[in-house]
Amino acid sequence: QVQLVESGGGLVQAGGSLRLSCAASGRTFSSYAMGWFRQAPGKNREFVGGISWSGGSTYYADSVKGRFTISRDNARNTVYLHMNSLKPEDTAVYYCAADKVWKIGLPYDYWGQGTHVTVSS
Repeated sequence: QVQLVESGGGLVQAGGSLRLSCAASGRTFSSYAMGWFRQAPGKNREFVGGISWSGGSTYYADSVKGRFTISRDNARNTVYLHMNSLKPEDTAVYYCAADKVWKIGLPYDYWGQGTHVTVSS
């Protein structure tokens, strides 16, 4: 089992940048593929992107491709979501998730509590 805690959310102006972090508990972090999701008010949870166990493979939704980057540091049990050129439509609660299987989209087995990102116009 793995526990996940996100941090780094906040208020940013359009065009700005934020870096979200997701710290994982346990000694088997490198055996989990990681994903980032977001959910805006009144909308379904959206898969933002994911990264494989070693970080060698990544995937991004079209809505964030070229603006967001996912990286991980297995020595620090942490995965990151680097967000650049932010738009008001990026406003959402962002969640990290972990799963033994490298996949695109749901389902993921373990979830963090989420961190709020608000992009003002």
